[in-house]
Amino acid sequence: MPAAAPQLRARPGRPARATASEAGEDRHFVTALARGLELLSCFRRGEEALANSEIARRCGLARSTVSRLTHTLTRLGYLQAMPESGSYRLGTATIALGATALAGLDVRRIARPGMRDLAAFSNASVGLGVRDRLGMRYVECCRGEAAIALNIDVGSRLSLCRSAMGRAYLAICDEAEREAILEDVRSVDETAWPRLREGVERALVEYRETGCVRSFGEWQPTVSSIAVGFRPGGGLPPMSINCGAPTIILDEGFLLDEVRPRLIAFAASLEGVMGS
Repeated sequence: MPAAAPQLRARPGRPARATASEAGEDRHFVTALARGLELLSCFRRGEEALANSEIARRCGLARSTVSRLTHTLTRLGYLQAMPESGSYRLGTATIALGATALAGLDVRRIARPGMRDLAAFSNASVGLGVRDRLGMRYVECCRGEAAIALNIDVGSRLSLCRSAMGRAYLAICDEAEREAILEDVRSVDETAWPRLREGVERALVEYRETGCVRSFGEWQPTVSSIAVGFRPGGGLPPMSINCGAPTIILDEGFLLDEVRPRLIAFAASLEGVMGS
């Protein structure tokens, strides 16, 4: 039977990040550390470097604060200064940190053979993802042999509410976490919230009735994808597996009729695979 997905209940929004007052109420919260990590997170895939002014804009911090943070992170190897342009790129320490984190996810190794089989069967891309705040981050990806493929790899980030991978996560995470996530989404973009909420509500019903969620043209207009969530155990948070490709090469009916049962069975085989 498909996994049950609880109904969505809207609640008043709250900021996506901890406010100064909220941080002040938590004596264990280190604001400087949070700002440094936020700075590192503002770099996007495909960007070579960022200037202090752009970092300040993305993080909502004063340029003087950003200058001190970039100086410190450069000294520690998490950023690399580019004197010719006055900008910064991610340093080797961040690469080492990411590689260490990925190496600890043994579920990637366990899932890889099944992902390859599903990618070969569907001639599409199959991804394994974890939640990254209001997005989903790929930690493993396998592709079929189609001439046209999605430009997605390990490290790529998807929208939590628009992507099938994100909606599958929302369908299986606990209610408190789901409501907190959706409150943050609402506070970040009040204008888009009604449409996003409608998509998530539809996905929760779909997951309960069919065992998977879909995103046909909602994450990107030319991409079709389905996804299933699972709990690997071993102290790891819920994860999602998706299968998708450009609509020009992947029929939506084939995804739902042929790929969906295989994806559901594959996700079920990974349930609790890391132990209690």
